[in-house]
Formats: sequence, structure tokens, C-alpha cells
Amino acid sequence: MKLSALQLARYAYQPKLPGMLRGGIGEICVKNGEPTQSVADQEKIAALFPNTYGKNEITFCKGENTAPAKRQVVGVILSGGQAPGGHNVICGLYDALKATDQENVLYGFKGGPSGLIDDDYIIFDDEYINAYRNTGGFDIIGSGRTKLETEEQFAIVAENCKKHGINALVIIGGDDSNTNAAVLAEYFAANGSGIQVIGCPKTIDGDLKNEDIECSFGFDTATKTYAEIVGNIQRDANSAKKYWHFVKVMGRSASHVALETALKTQPNICLIGEEVAAKKMSLAAIADYIADSVAARAAKGWNFGVAIIPEGIVEFVPEFSVLIAEINELLAGAKADAFNALPTWEEKYAFIEKGLTKESMAVFAILPQSIQQQLFLERDPHGNVQVSLIESEKLFSEMVKANLKARKANGTYSGKFSALHHFLGYEGRCAFPSNFDADYCYSLGYNAFMLIQYGYTGYLSKVSNLSKPAEEWVAGGMPITKMMNMERRHGADKPVIRKALVELDGAPFKFFQAHRAEWAVETCYVYPGAIQYWGPSEVCDATTVTLALEQNK
Repeated sequence: MKLSALQLARYAYQPKLPGMLRGGIGEICVKNGEPTQSVADQEKIAALFPNTYGKNEITFCKGENTAPAKRQVVGVILSGGQAPGGHNVICGLYDALKATDQENVLYGFKGGPSGLIDDDYIIFDDEYINAYRNTGGFDIIGSGRTKLETEEQFAIVAENCKKHGINALVIIGGDDSNTNAAVLAEYFAANGSGIQVIGCPKTIDGDLKNEDIECSFGFDTATKTYAEIVGNIQRDANSAKKYWHFVKVMGRSASHVALETALKTQPNICLIGEEVAAKKMSLAAIADYIADSVAARAAKGWNFGVAIIPEGIVEFVPEFSVLIAEINELLAGAKADAFNALPTWEEKYAFIEKGLTKESMAVFAILPQSIQQQLFLERDPHGNVQVSLIESEKLFSEMVKANLKARKANGTYSGKFSALHHFLGYEGRCAFPSNFDADYCYSLGYNAFMLIQYGYTGYLSKVSNLSKPAEEWVAGGMPITKMMNMERRHGADKPVIRKALVELDGAPFKFFQAHRAEWAVETCYVYPGAIQYWGPSEVCDATTVTLALEQNK
């Protein structure tokens, strides 16, 4: 296999560890913090996790390592969607494990959680690990979205671990995966299996965060990748001066990716779903807001611009959420078969018209036909609309076009409007990790082993103070239950990690809010360029604008 020069050079990069994790495993001790409680529903969460709830947060420090010496056999999985840096979590875990004792063993279970159930694994060695250092992707062992949530599954996992002598599992994933990790840890503790479970916070969406988890890994690299592309599109728009580019970016349940990309590039428009929901903005109001920017720029002779649209925006629009709920009900059960059997769109439209309320039909009627039809594409496993399939970038460009046509008719707009569309998704999930993510992920993996060595379970590997140089980062752990609340899922109350949405009173959004009026009318584009790996630290090691603003740096 031919390797690129960059790939070869990245293999040689030595990730930076927090100061307290440098200098040898034998020089790392533990400092206990305060007992914890869940973010909400404390009594219910405590009742569900009697063996793992309320434990102390801990911090690692320089000092004598007092962990009992024993051979460690550890298993690791990658769970959920890819995020840059996942390979380095495994590399950091492997290096710490081997630095402690060369006889320690690391099993990699293939294809995510299903690998634990199917007992499909490899045993890592130096040669295998070295081929994945500082590289993007999850191809080292693959990933998957199987949920570990039933006692039958837990029993199979326990039996497979027992067969290999595995005493700890590391689950690298997002909020759902780490919820599953907490439940699995509780099961193992309740049944005296002796198997520890440690989680690592992964998601490019940026919604696995709180006062302890300052940033999920992969977010930095993904947003830098998207910002490079948006910057390139802005340069092209400013060169050709004849297109409005509507760019959809990842972020189904929160708008962190859109906001960070906007902070990096200063586009004319960036929609923030959380603000749309708070203001109860209609589709027409959003279209009018974008059209205002188009018209103001056209008045200056600039018939071009860039708008960033978060992937899950339509779910934040109250009237659209109601419409989706009614469509889900309309096509429940056998009614879906009756709808699908209709031969023409006209007949299907009549079926829809009879089944929706007057208010929702009014919303449906203003949608472009292509979007109307997307609402009736293949359902998800629960029979619901797959919102991610809706081309919201095209929805809003079409609605803006109609809005501008009306303005032209009444003499308030005389410009030209031509739209181009982009969806930036998979481009950011497997990029070579930035130096920040390479360092952060390696530290998370190394730190995960320290949590294992000291006997913790149901904990999340935690590295904080991330806006500072890596030497000043703080490594430790927190009980996963601290992030939990109860939510209604599939007709039942379940413990889940609370998703972190964009805070409208937070420093990143306030900065954006203070500048967006100027960006909407003027051409204030920033062109971030490609991720840099060598050069000044302020260029190569800088973290997200979001994190810098949150920590006032």
C-alpha cells in the first residue's frame, strides 16, 4: 500500500500529554474531589445506579502511584459515527498499558458494540498500532451503532470478557454510547463480575459537553475542515460575485458545528436552531430574515453571499415539528401501506390534505414539492420521518427565491438571485486530526488506562483546561451518572446523558449575535485555510473559537 507523505509524517508525531501524565506511570497519583449527583432526577437516577451513583470526581497529580500491581487485560470499542482522533484514543490507551507492563494486553472488538457480543476481535501489537497513529477514521477496528441495553446482551459481553480474562472495557462514543457504558458498568458492579467500564467523550456535533467535559473529541478537526471549505466557497463567491451559496453542516440535535464554523469564517447568514426555537420562528420568518440580507447586499451591487444551515434546523421550527408529528401519526401502522399504494403524487397529496390539520396543511403547502416528497421518503425504524434526509439548504433557498420574487413585484428588490447548494457532512468525520485532537485524544486514552489501573468504573475519561497549552491540561475522571437525566424514549422513561445545546446566553453565541448584523450586509469573510500541523503553536495547536470564548481566552 502506498502511503502519502503526510501520513508518514503524522505517524512520527508525538502527541502532547497533560503535565501530570508525563514522566512515567509510576509517578501518577490520585486526588479525590467532591461526591457527585446527576444533573436532574437525582432520586430516579440514584435508584437505577445504586452501585455506581454519587462517586467522587477525581484528578490525577504528580506523586507516587499507589495502584495495586496486576496484569491488565483491557478491551476497547469504537461506537457510533466516526470522529477524528478515535485512533489516538486507542493508541494512548495502548501506550499507557504497555508502559506499565509489557505483558498487559489490549483487545480491539470489531464493528462497535456488536463485536463484544459476537466476540469478534483482534489483539493489538506495536506494528498494528503504529500504522494508525495520528490518523483519521475508525478503520483500526471499525465502529457500529448496536446499543448495549439489555441484560441478555450484558450477560453475553460478561461471558466473552471472562473467556479472555478481560478486566476492563473502554467505550469510545457519544452520549448514547456513554449512557450504555454507565448501564453496563452498573450491571457488572451489581453482578460482581469484576469488569470495569470507562467511557471517552466523542462526537463531532459538540453536544456532549458540560462544566466537566469542555469539548468532545473530533469537534475541533471537523469544524476546522468545514471552515476551510466554507472559506474556499466564500473566496469563490467573492470572486465570481454571482451566487448565493447555501451550506448545510452536520449537527442534528444542536447547532454547535454551525456556530463554530460561522465564528471561524464570518458568513453572511448562519441559522442557530436553538435561537429559532426560542423565538418560535416560522419557516416564512426565517426566509424573510435571509432575504433581508440578500436584498441589502444587492442594493450594494453584491448579488452573492453565503448562508450556513445546521442539519437539524427544521426540527427547531415549532410549526415544522408539529407538521412532522402529524405526518408520523398520519402514516402510522397500516395507513402507511395505503399511502404508498397510491400511484400518483396528486393522489398522495389529496390523502395528505385530508389527514393534516388546517394549520399544518398551510405549512406543508408552502414547501417546494421536492421537500414535500422528502417528508414521505423511507421511514426510520420507529416509523418516523427521517429529518436528516430533508434538504433544508434547498428548502430555504427556494423559499428565499419566492420571497424575493414578491419583493421584486412590489418594487423593494431589484437584484439577481442564483443559489448553489452544499452539504458538508462526511468530509469532516475522518479527517487527519488536528494537533489539538491528536493530543486531546491520546490524552483521553492514556488517562482511561489510569482510571482502570486505579480501579474506577462507570467513569468518563476527562481532560480539562483545554484552552491552555497541553502542559496545563488537567486529567482525571467523573462518574458518567453526573451527566444524566430522565427522558422519554420510545414510550418509556430512560436515563440518558443530557445533550448540550447552544446556550443563547453563552459567550460564543453572544459574540456571534454582536457581529452578525454587520456580516449579513458587508463582506467580512475570513478564509481559515487548511489545518496546519507544523509551525507556530498559535496556528497549529489552537483550539476552537467556541472554547476560547467560553474560557475568556
